[in-house]
Amino acid sequence: MATVRRRSIFDIIHDYIEELEEITDEIIERYMESPSWDVKAQSLEPLFNVFVSSDKVTVTVDLPKADPESIKISILSDNLIEITAKMKMKIHFEDFGVTHRRGEFTQFCCRIPLPAPVETSGAKARFLRGVLEITFPRKRGYEIKIE
Repeated sequence: MATVRRRSIFDIIHDYIEELEEITDEIIERYMESPSWDVKAQSLEPLFNVFVSSDKVTVTVDLPKADPESIKISILSDNLIEITAKMKMKIHFEDFGVTHRRGEFTQFCCRIPLPAPVETSGAKARFLRGVLEITFPRKRGYEIKIE
């Protein structure tokens, strides 16, 4: 008769801990936030929000101290836009109270994914009090006829 060695409770706990570490590493890697600045490009990533309604998609971007003449909105694909804007004045890490880093920022730059297909030709944008608002009409699909 063959003897079957039962796993110890410590082996089972060790396996569970290893599995939990793998899952947390995957979650951290997938959802880890990147810094909202790029020192080499001297750019900050502004805060943005995307609102989706039944007929339009509205994107708001916070661009304080941005020069309104320098704001550029580029449509990179059907579901991705890029916004860049020069700042009226340079901002340093020291302005944020950060003393252990050096660098200055002269522009804003961000890429915003759009969650729904939009008509880029009907887009409207306005800049008021440091907030850029872009409104896209939603793209309508084709109509299916019922026989």
